[in-house]
Amino acid sequence: MKCFSLDRLSSVARFFLLAATLLCTSTASLGQKKKMNVLFVIADDLTSTAISSYGNKESITPNIDKLAAEGIRYTHAYAQFPVCGPSRASFMFGYYPSATKVYGYTSGREAVGPAKLSWAQLFKNNGYYTARVSKIFHMGTQDMMDGKDGTDDPESWTERFNNQDPQWNAEGEGELVQNNPYGKQPPKQGKNLMSIVKAEGEDADYGDGKTADKISQLLREHKNKPFFIAAGFIRPHVPFTAPKKYFTPYPYKEVTMPPKVVGDWDDIPTNGINYVTSLNGLMSEEQEKKAVAGYYAATAYMDAQFGKILKTLEEENLEQNTIVIFTSDHGFHLGEHNFWMKVGLHEESAKTPLIIKVPGKTPAVCNSLVELIDLYPTVAALAGLRAPAGIQGKDISSTFNDATAEVRDFAFSVSNNLKEKGQAYLIRTKNWSYIQYGKNAIDGMELYNMDTDPFQYNNIASLPRYQSILKDMKGKLAQKLSAITKNDL
Repeated sequence: MKCFSLDRLSSVARFFLLAATLLCTSTASLGQKKKMNVLFVIADDLTSTAISSYGNKESITPNIDKLAAEGIRYTHAYAQFPVCGPSRASFMFGYYPSATKVYGYTSGREAVGPAKLSWAQLFKNNGYYTARVSKIFHMGTQDMMDGKDGTDDPESWTERFNNQDPQWNAEGEGELVQNNPYGKQPPKQGKNLMSIVKAEGEDADYGDGKTADKISQLLREHKNKPFFIAAGFIRPHVPFTAPKKYFTPYPYKEVTMPPKVVGDWDDIPTNGINYVTSLNGLMSEEQEKKAVAGYYAATAYMDAQFGKILKTLEEENLEQNTIVIFTSDHGFHLGEHNFWMKVGLHEESAKTPLIIKVPGKTPAVCNSLVELIDLYPTVAALAGLRAPAGIQGKDISSTFNDATAEVRDFAFSVSNNLKEKGQAYLIRTKNWSYIQYGKNAIDGMELYNMDTDPFQYNNIASLPRYQSILKDMKGKLAQKLSAITKNDL
Protein backbone atom coordinates (compact mmCIF):
# COMPACT_ATOMS: atom_id res chain seq x y z
CA MET A 1 0.00 0.00 0.00
CA LYS A 2 1.40 3.37 -1.07
CA CYS A 3 1.44 6.34 1.28
CA PHE A 4 0.68 9.71 -0.26
CA SER A 5 2.02 12.98 1.02
CA LEU A 6 -0.65 15.62 1.58
CA ASP A 7 1.39 18.26 -0.26
CA ARG A 8 1.42 16.14 -3.44
CA LEU A 9 -2.38 16.01 -3.65
CA SER A 10 -4.35 18.51 -5.68
CA SER A 11 -6.01 21.37 -3.84
CA VAL A 12 -9.45 19.83 -4.48
CA ALA A 13 -8.35 16.47 -3.13
CA ARG A 14 -6.83 18.08 -0.09
CA PHE A 15 -10.06 19.95 0.58
CA PHE A 16 -12.13 16.77 0.58
CA LEU A 17 -9.59 14.89 2.67
CA LEU A 18 -9.50 17.63 5.30
CA ALA A 19 -13.29 17.89 5.30
CA ALA A 20 -13.62 14.16 5.83
CA THR A 21 -11.08 14.25 8.67
CA LEU A 22 -12.88 17.10 10.42
CA LEU A 23 -16.24 15.38 9.99
CA CYS A 24 -14.92 12.16 11.52
CA THR A 25 -13.36 14.07 14.41
CA SER A 26 -16.53 16.05 15.03
CA THR A 27 -18.72 12.95 14.90
CA ALA A 28 -16.41 11.16 17.34
CA SER A 29 -16.53 14.09 19.72
CA LEU A 30 -20.31 14.20 19.59
CA GLY A 31 -20.44 10.48 20.19
CA GLN A 32 -18.27 10.85 23.27
CA LYS A 33 -20.37 13.63 24.79
CA LYS A 34 -22.68 12.14 27.39
CA LYS A 35 -26.01 13.51 28.50
CA MET A 36 -25.97 15.13 31.91
CA ASN A 37 -27.28 12.82 34.64
CA VAL A 38 -29.50 14.01 37.49
CA LEU A 39 -29.45 12.80 41.09
CA PHE A 40 -32.26 14.38 43.07
CA VAL A 41 -32.18 13.87 46.84
CA ILE A 42 -34.92 15.15 49.11
CA ALA A 43 -35.23 14.95 52.88
CA ASP A 44 -38.56 15.07 54.68
CA ASP A 45 -39.37 17.97 57.03
CA LEU A 46 -35.77 19.17 57.18
CA THR A 47 -35.35 22.74 58.38
CA SER A 48 -32.29 24.70 57.32
CA THR A 49 -31.73 25.67 60.98
CA ALA A 50 -30.63 22.08 61.68
CA ILE A 51 -27.91 22.07 58.99
CA SER A 52 -24.38 22.98 59.94
CA SER A 53 -23.62 24.80 56.67
CA TYR A 54 -26.73 26.91 57.24
CA GLY A 55 -25.48 28.07 60.63
CA ASN A 56 -26.23 25.32 63.15
CA LYS A 57 -23.30 25.10 65.55
CA GLU A 58 -23.63 21.35 66.04
CA SER A 59 -21.81 19.09 63.57
CA ILE A 60 -24.99 17.36 62.50
CA THR A 61 -24.71 17.23 58.71
CA PRO A 62 -21.14 16.73 57.44
CA ASN A 63 -22.27 15.18 54.14
CA ILE A 64 -24.81 17.86 53.30
CA ASP A 65 -22.11 20.36 54.23
CA LYS A 66 -19.68 18.66 51.84
CA LEU A 67 -22.11 19.10 48.98
CA ALA A 68 -22.68 22.71 50.04
CA ALA A 69 -18.93 23.34 49.81
CA GLU A 70 -18.86 21.92 46.29
CA GLY A 71 -22.06 23.36 44.85
CA ILE A 72 -24.32 26.40 45.01
CA ARG A 73 -25.96 26.83 48.41
CA TYR A 74 -29.14 28.88 48.30
CA THR A 75 -29.82 30.77 51.50
CA HIS A 76 -33.34 31.93 50.63
CA ALA A 77 -35.20 29.02 49.03
CA TYR A 78 -38.89 28.64 49.83
CA ALA A 79 -41.41 25.83 49.54
CA GLN A 80 -44.69 26.67 47.82
CA PHE A 81 -46.71 24.92 50.52
CA PRO A 82 -45.24 23.93 53.91
CA VAL A 83 -46.84 20.46 53.93
CA CYS A 84 -45.43 17.34 52.24
CA GLY A 85 -48.12 16.41 49.70
CA PRO A 86 -48.90 19.76 48.07
CA SER A 87 -45.25 20.88 48.15
CA ARG A 88 -44.09 17.79 46.27
CA ALA A 89 -46.95 17.93 43.76
CA SER A 90 -46.03 21.56 43.09
CA PHE A 91 -42.33 21.14 42.32
CA MET A 92 -42.75 17.81 40.52
CA PHE A 93 -45.33 19.20 38.07
CA GLY A 94 -44.13 22.80 38.01
CA TYR A 95 -47.32 24.57 39.07
CA TYR A 96 -48.25 26.54 42.16
CA PRO A 97 -50.82 24.95 44.48
CA SER A 98 -52.99 28.03 43.90
CA ALA A 99 -53.11 27.11 40.20
CA THR A 100 -53.78 23.38 40.54
CA LYS A 101 -55.79 23.58 43.78
CA VAL A 102 -53.72 20.66 45.04
CA TYR A 103 -53.68 21.32 48.77
CA GLY A 104 -53.83 17.75 50.03
CA TYR A 105 -52.00 14.44 49.91
CA THR A 106 -52.13 13.57 46.21
CA SER A 107 -49.58 13.37 43.41
CA GLY A 108 -51.22 16.23 41.54
CA ARG A 109 -51.76 14.13 38.40
CA GLU A 110 -55.55 14.23 38.70
CA ALA A 111 -55.37 18.04 38.72
CA VAL A 112 -52.98 18.62 35.81
CA GLY A 113 -54.31 15.80 33.62
CA PRO A 114 -52.60 13.07 31.58
CA ALA A 115 -51.08 15.40 28.98
CA LYS A 116 -48.87 17.32 31.44
CA LEU A 117 -45.36 16.04 32.05
CA SER A 118 -43.90 15.78 35.52
CA TRP A 119 -40.30 16.81 36.03
CA ALA A 120 -39.09 13.20 36.01
CA GLN A 121 -41.39 12.31 33.12
CA LEU A 122 -39.77 14.96 30.92
CA PHE A 123 -36.46 13.17 31.37
CA LYS A 124 -38.05 9.77 30.85
CA ASN A 125 -39.58 10.91 27.54
CA ASN A 126 -36.14 12.11 26.42
CA GLY A 127 -34.46 8.73 26.77
CA TYR A 128 -33.43 8.84 30.43
CA TYR A 129 -33.75 5.97 32.85
CA THR A 130 -35.89 7.42 35.63
CA ALA A 131 -36.30 5.81 39.03
CA ARG A 132 -37.39 6.80 42.48
CA VAL A 133 -36.59 5.09 45.74
CA SER A 134 -39.04 5.81 48.57
CA LYS A 135 -40.86 9.13 49.01
CA ILE A 136 -40.76 11.61 46.13
CA PHE A 137 -44.44 12.24 45.58
CA HIS A 138 -46.40 11.92 48.81
CA MET A 139 -46.36 8.81 50.97
CA GLY A 140 -48.18 8.51 54.24
CA THR A 141 -46.59 7.00 57.32
CA GLN A 142 -48.63 3.83 56.94
CA ASP A 143 -47.55 3.55 53.29
CA MET A 144 -43.94 3.51 54.44
CA MET A 145 -44.65 0.93 57.09
CA ASP A 146 -46.33 -1.28 54.49
CA GLY A 147 -43.87 -0.59 51.67
CA LYS A 148 -46.58 0.85 49.40
CA ASP A 149 -46.44 3.51 46.67
CA GLY A 150 -48.58 6.11 48.38
CA THR A 151 -49.97 8.73 46.00
CA ASP A 152 -47.18 8.24 43.50
CA ASP A 153 -47.25 9.10 39.79
CA PRO A 154 -46.35 5.91 37.88
CA GLU A 155 -46.04 7.75 34.55
CA SER A 156 -42.96 9.53 35.93
CA TRP A 157 -40.77 6.49 36.38
CA THR A 158 -39.11 3.69 34.47
CA GLU A 159 -38.87 1.87 37.79
CA ARG A 160 -39.91 2.65 41.36
CA PHE A 161 -38.88 1.08 44.63
CA ASN A 162 -40.33 1.22 48.14
CA ASN A 163 -38.83 0.41 51.50
CA GLN A 164 -40.56 -0.76 54.63
CA ASP A 165 -39.78 1.17 57.78
CA PRO A 166 -41.11 0.27 61.25
CA GLN A 167 -41.52 3.92 62.26
CA TRP A 168 -42.60 4.09 65.94
CA ASN A 169 -42.80 0.29 66.11
CA ALA A 170 -39.02 -0.08 65.84
CA GLU A 171 -37.42 -2.14 68.57
CA GLY A 172 -35.68 0.11 71.05
CA GLU A 173 -36.21 2.78 73.65
CA GLY A 174 -39.32 4.75 72.68
CA GLU A 175 -40.78 7.87 74.23
CA LEU A 176 -43.56 10.28 73.32
CA VAL A 177 -42.13 13.78 73.69
CA GLN A 178 -45.33 15.60 72.86
CA ASN A 179 -48.54 14.98 74.74
CA ASN A 180 -51.51 14.51 72.45
CA PRO A 181 -54.19 17.15 72.96
CA TYR A 182 -56.66 14.87 71.17
CA GLY A 183 -56.24 11.94 73.57
CA LYS A 184 -53.31 10.05 75.06
CA GLN A 185 -51.47 7.41 73.07
CA PRO A 186 -48.73 4.99 74.11
CA PRO A 187 -45.14 6.10 73.31
CA LYS A 188 -44.74 3.77 70.34
CA GLN A 189 -48.09 4.69 68.82
CA GLY A 190 -47.16 8.29 68.24
CA LYS A 191 -48.41 8.40 64.66
CA ASN A 192 -47.81 12.01 63.57
CA LEU A 193 -46.94 13.20 67.03
CA MET A 194 -43.37 13.82 68.04
CA SER A 195 -41.96 10.63 69.46
CA ILE A 196 -38.41 9.32 69.58
CA VAL A 197 -37.15 5.76 69.23
CA LYS A 198 -33.53 4.98 70.01
CA ALA A 199 -33.66 1.95 67.79
CA GLU A 200 -31.81 -1.33 67.92
CA GLY A 201 -30.05 -2.54 64.79
CA GLU A 202 -28.01 -0.98 62.01
CA ASP A 203 -28.54 1.74 59.41
CA ALA A 204 -29.78 -0.67 56.75
CA ASP A 205 -32.52 -1.97 59.04
CA TYR A 206 -34.45 1.27 58.55
CA GLY A 207 -35.92 3.12 55.61
CA ASP A 208 -33.23 5.67 54.84
CA GLY A 209 -30.46 3.10 55.09
CA LYS A 210 -32.33 0.89 52.63
CA THR A 211 -32.81 3.88 50.33
CA ALA A 212 -29.09 4.69 50.31
CA ASP A 213 -28.21 1.09 49.49
CA LYS A 214 -30.75 0.89 46.66
CA ILE A 215 -29.74 4.23 45.18
CA SER A 216 -26.10 3.13 45.22
CA GLN A 217 -27.06 -0.07 43.43
CA LEU A 218 -29.00 1.84 40.76
CA LEU A 219 -26.12 4.25 40.20
CA ARG A 220 -23.77 1.33 39.57
CA GLU A 221 -26.20 -0.47 37.30
CA HIS A 222 -27.14 2.55 35.18
CA LYS A 223 -23.91 4.54 35.13
CA ASN A 224 -23.37 4.00 31.41
CA LYS A 225 -26.66 5.51 30.27
CA PRO A 226 -28.35 8.81 31.14
CA PHE A 227 -30.40 8.72 34.32
CA PHE A 228 -32.71 10.78 36.52
CA ILE A 229 -32.59 9.02 39.88
CA ALA A 230 -34.51 10.34 42.87
CA ALA A 231 -33.78 9.44 46.48
CA GLY A 232 -36.55 10.16 48.96
CA PHE A 233 -35.30 10.13 52.55
CA ILE A 234 -38.07 9.95 55.16
CA ARG A 235 -36.16 11.53 58.04
CA PRO A 236 -36.19 13.68 60.04
CA HIS A 237 -40.01 13.49 59.70
CA VAL A 238 -41.71 12.24 62.87
CA PRO A 239 -41.30 9.83 64.54
CA PHE A 240 -37.65 10.61 65.25
CA THR A 241 -36.54 7.01 64.79
CA ALA A 242 -32.87 6.24 64.21
CA PRO A 243 -30.28 3.68 65.35
CA LYS A 244 -29.41 4.59 68.93
CA LYS A 245 -25.80 5.46 68.10
CA TYR A 246 -27.07 8.64 66.42
CA PHE A 247 -28.60 9.90 69.66
CA THR A 248 -25.34 9.73 71.62
CA PRO A 249 -23.79 12.98 70.26
CA TYR A 250 -26.93 14.95 71.16
CA PRO A 251 -27.72 14.62 74.89
CA TYR A 252 -30.97 16.44 75.42
CA LYS A 253 -29.78 18.18 78.58
CA GLU A 254 -27.25 20.12 76.51
CA VAL A 255 -29.80 21.37 73.97
CA THR A 256 -30.24 25.14 73.89
CA MET A 257 -33.82 26.08 73.10
CA PRO A 258 -34.85 29.24 71.20
CA PRO A 259 -35.60 32.18 73.49
CA LYS A 260 -39.10 32.41 74.89
CA VAL A 261 -40.33 35.97 74.53
CA VAL A 262 -42.96 37.22 76.96
CA GLY A 263 -46.08 38.12 75.02
CA ASP A 264 -44.71 36.57 71.82
CA TRP A 265 -48.18 35.66 70.56
CA ASP A 266 -49.81 38.97 71.46
CA ASP A 267 -49.23 40.52 68.03
CA ILE A 268 -49.78 37.32 66.00
CA PRO A 269 -53.30 36.83 64.56
CA THR A 270 -55.18 33.86 65.97
CA ASN A 271 -54.87 32.09 62.63
CA GLY A 272 -51.10 32.55 62.75
CA ILE A 273 -50.64 30.43 65.87
CA ASN A 274 -49.28 27.14 64.61
CA TYR A 275 -51.32 23.96 64.83
CA VAL A 276 -48.77 22.30 67.14
CA THR A 277 -47.37 24.33 70.02
CA SER A 278 -45.68 23.73 73.34
CA LEU A 279 -48.97 24.72 74.93
CA ASN A 280 -51.45 22.47 73.16
CA GLY A 281 -48.86 19.69 73.20
CA LEU A 282 -48.53 20.15 76.95
CA MET A 283 -44.76 19.95 76.54
CA SER A 284 -42.45 20.34 79.49
CA GLU A 285 -39.01 21.88 79.04
CA GLU A 286 -37.52 18.40 79.23
CA GLN A 287 -39.82 17.18 76.46
CA GLU A 288 -38.93 20.18 74.30
CA LYS A 289 -35.24 19.43 74.63
CA LYS A 290 -35.78 15.74 73.94
CA ALA A 291 -37.74 16.64 70.81
CA VAL A 292 -34.90 18.78 69.45
CA ALA A 293 -32.27 16.17 70.35
CA GLY A 294 -34.38 13.48 68.67
CA TYR A 295 -34.77 15.64 65.56
CA TYR A 296 -31.01 16.15 65.44
CA ALA A 297 -30.40 12.41 65.78
CA ALA A 298 -32.84 11.62 62.96
CA THR A 299 -31.19 14.30 60.82
CA ALA A 300 -27.71 12.91 61.51
CA TYR A 301 -28.90 9.43 60.52
CA MET A 302 -30.33 10.74 57.25
CA ASP A 303 -27.15 12.71 56.54
CA ALA A 304 -25.01 9.60 57.03
CA GLN A 305 -27.08 7.77 54.41
CA PHE A 306 -26.71 10.69 52.02
CA GLY A 307 -22.96 10.38 52.51
CA LYS A 308 -23.09 6.79 51.26
CA ILE A 309 -24.72 7.95 48.03
CA LEU A 310 -22.13 10.68 47.52
CA LYS A 311 -19.39 8.09 48.03
CA THR A 312 -20.92 5.87 45.37
CA LEU A 313 -20.97 8.77 42.91
CA GLU A 314 -17.28 9.26 43.55
CA GLU A 315 -16.40 5.58 43.32
CA GLU A 316 -18.24 5.19 40.01
CA ASN A 317 -16.68 8.34 38.50
CA LEU A 318 -20.11 9.91 38.08
CA GLU A 319 -19.38 13.27 39.72
CA GLN A 320 -18.09 14.84 36.51
CA ASN A 321 -21.33 14.25 34.63
CA THR A 322 -24.07 14.31 37.28
CA ILE A 323 -26.11 17.24 38.54
CA VAL A 324 -26.77 16.70 42.26
CA ILE A 325 -29.68 18.43 43.99
CA PHE A 326 -30.34 18.28 47.73
CA THR A 327 -33.38 19.86 49.33
CA SER A 328 -36.36 19.28 51.62
CA ASP A 329 -40.07 19.61 50.94
CA HIS A 330 -40.31 22.43 53.52
CA GLY A 331 -38.95 23.42 56.91
CA PHE A 332 -39.85 22.52 60.50
CA HIS A 333 -40.35 24.47 63.72
CA LEU A 334 -38.15 23.40 66.63
CA GLY A 335 -39.70 25.48 69.40
CA GLU A 336 -39.38 28.96 67.86
CA HIS A 337 -42.35 31.00 69.18
CA ASN A 338 -43.29 27.79 71.00
CA PHE A 339 -44.22 26.39 67.57
CA TRP A 340 -43.49 22.84 66.37
CA MET A 341 -43.71 21.01 63.07
CA LYS A 342 -44.74 22.81 59.85
CA VAL A 343 -47.87 24.24 58.11
CA GLY A 344 -47.30 27.87 59.18
CA LEU A 345 -45.66 30.50 56.97
CA HIS A 346 -43.08 31.78 59.41
CA GLU A 347 -39.49 31.48 58.30
CA GLU A 348 -38.56 28.17 59.95
CA SER A 349 -41.47 26.37 58.31
CA ALA A 350 -41.64 27.92 54.83
CA LYS A 351 -37.90 28.18 54.11
CA THR A 352 -36.04 25.10 52.97
CA PRO A 353 -32.42 24.12 52.32
CA LEU A 354 -31.41 23.93 48.67
CA ILE A 355 -28.02 22.93 47.28
CA ILE A 356 -27.29 22.26 43.61
CA LYS A 357 -23.96 20.97 42.36
CA VAL A 358 -23.34 21.28 38.64
CA PRO A 359 -20.16 19.76 37.16
CA GLY A 360 -17.68 22.43 36.16
CA LYS A 361 -19.36 25.24 38.09
CA THR A 362 -17.56 27.13 40.85
CA PRO A 363 -18.90 26.60 44.40
CA ALA A 364 -20.70 29.64 45.78
CA VAL A 365 -23.41 30.93 48.08
CA CYS A 366 -26.44 32.49 46.42
CA ASN A 367 -28.62 34.84 48.44
CA SER A 368 -31.26 35.37 45.78
CA LEU A 369 -34.84 34.46 46.56
CA VAL A 370 -35.73 31.20 44.81
CA GLU A 371 -38.56 28.69 44.99
CA LEU A 372 -38.69 24.89 44.87
CA ILE A 373 -40.91 25.23 41.81
CA ASP A 374 -37.82 26.60 40.00
CA LEU A 375 -36.11 23.21 40.08
CA TYR A 376 -38.05 21.81 37.12
CA PRO A 377 -37.14 24.43 34.47
CA THR A 378 -33.64 24.95 35.86
CA VAL A 379 -32.49 21.33 35.82
CA ALA A 380 -34.18 20.75 32.46
CA ALA A 381 -32.17 23.65 31.01
CA LEU A 382 -28.94 22.37 32.53
CA ALA A 383 -29.55 18.99 30.87
CA GLY A 384 -30.33 20.60 27.52
CA LEU A 385 -34.03 19.73 27.62
CA ARG A 386 -36.92 22.05 26.83
CA ALA A 387 -39.31 22.40 29.74
CA PRO A 388 -43.01 22.37 28.84
CA ALA A 389 -44.59 25.70 28.04
CA GLY A 390 -46.77 27.01 30.82
CA ILE A 391 -45.01 25.65 33.88
CA GLN A 392 -44.72 28.35 36.48
CA GLY A 393 -41.21 28.10 37.89
CA LYS A 394 -38.25 30.19 36.73
CA ASP A 395 -34.99 29.01 35.25
CA ILE A 396 -32.41 30.10 37.83
CA SER A 397 -29.40 28.60 36.07
CA SER A 398 -27.92 32.10 35.68
CA THR A 399 -26.88 31.79 39.34
CA PHE A 400 -24.35 29.10 38.42
CA ASN A 401 -22.31 31.63 36.49
CA ASP A 402 -23.04 34.57 38.79
CA ALA A 403 -24.07 33.73 42.34
CA THR A 404 -24.90 37.40 42.95
CA ALA A 405 -27.67 37.33 40.35
CA GLU A 406 -31.12 38.20 41.70
CA VAL A 407 -33.60 35.94 39.94
CA ARG A 408 -36.77 36.75 41.89
CA ASP A 409 -38.16 39.93 43.43
CA PHE A 410 -40.03 37.83 46.00
CA ALA A 411 -40.88 34.27 46.94
CA PHE A 412 -44.48 33.10 47.27
CA SER A 413 -46.01 30.38 49.44
CA VAL A 414 -49.51 29.40 50.45
CA SER A 415 -50.88 27.31 53.30
CA ASN A 416 -54.27 26.09 54.36
CA ASN A 417 -55.54 27.75 57.49
CA LEU A 418 -56.28 24.93 59.90
CA LYS A 419 -58.09 26.99 62.50
CA GLU A 420 -60.66 28.55 60.17
CA LYS A 421 -61.65 27.84 56.60
CA GLY A 422 -59.50 29.78 54.22
CA GLN A 423 -55.87 30.15 53.30
CA ALA A 424 -52.77 32.04 54.31
CA TYR A 425 -50.24 33.57 51.91
CA LEU A 426 -46.59 34.53 52.17
CA ILE A 427 -44.80 37.22 50.19
CA ARG A 428 -41.11 37.16 51.10
CA THR A 429 -38.96 39.91 49.64
CA LYS A 430 -35.31 40.51 50.41
CA ASN A 431 -36.14 42.81 53.31
CA TRP A 432 -39.70 41.98 54.30
CA SER A 433 -41.90 39.04 55.19
CA TYR A 434 -45.63 39.55 54.72
CA ILE A 435 -48.20 36.93 55.79
CA GLN A 436 -51.85 37.47 54.95
CA TYR A 437 -54.72 35.39 56.29
CA GLY A 438 -57.54 35.20 53.76
CA LYS A 439 -57.63 36.84 50.32
CA ASN A 440 -58.85 40.11 51.79
CA ALA A 441 -56.79 39.89 54.98
CA ILE A 442 -59.98 39.57 57.00
CA ASP A 443 -58.29 37.10 59.33
CA GLY A 444 -55.24 39.24 59.97
CA MET A 445 -51.79 40.13 58.68
CA GLU A 446 -48.18 39.92 59.76
CA LEU A 447 -45.33 42.13 58.56
CA TYR A 448 -41.72 41.71 59.62
CA ASN A 449 -38.59 43.71 58.85
CA MET A 450 -36.21 40.84 58.12
CA ASP A 451 -33.14 43.09 58.36
CA THR A 452 -33.77 44.18 61.93
CA ASP A 453 -36.04 41.34 63.10
CA PRO A 454 -34.90 38.12 61.34
CA PHE A 455 -36.55 35.89 63.96
CA GLN A 456 -39.93 37.57 63.48
CA TYR A 457 -40.73 38.71 67.01
CA ASN A 458 -42.32 42.08 66.17
CA ASN A 459 -45.35 42.16 63.89
CA ILE A 460 -45.42 45.73 62.61
CA ALA A 461 -48.42 45.39 60.28
CA SER A 462 -50.57 47.72 62.39
CA LEU A 463 -48.03 50.53 62.78
CA PRO A 464 -48.85 53.68 60.74
CA ARG A 465 -45.31 54.22 59.48
CA TYR A 466 -45.34 50.86 57.64
CA GLN A 467 -48.67 51.23 55.82
CA SER A 468 -46.99 52.02 52.50
CA ILE A 469 -44.95 48.82 52.80
CA LEU A 470 -48.12 46.93 53.71
CA LYS A 471 -49.95 48.32 50.68
CA ASP A 472 -47.08 47.30 48.42
CA MET A 473 -47.10 43.76 49.82
CA LYS A 474 -50.86 43.44 49.38
CA GLY A 475 -50.44 44.58 45.79
CA LYS A 476 -47.71 42.05 45.11
CA LEU A 477 -49.88 39.27 46.51
CA ALA A 478 -52.93 40.26 44.48
CA GLN A 479 -50.90 40.44 41.29
CA LYS A 480 -49.26 37.08 41.99
CA LEU A 481 -52.54 35.30 42.67
CA SER A 482 -54.07 36.80 39.54
CA ALA A 483 -51.12 35.76 37.37
CA ILE A 484 -50.77 32.18 38.55
CA THR A 485 -54.45 31.32 38.70
CA LYS A 486 -54.99 32.54 35.13
CA ASN A 487 -52.33 30.17 33.85
CA ASP A 488 -53.85 27.70 31.41
CA LEU A 489 -53.33 24.23 32.79
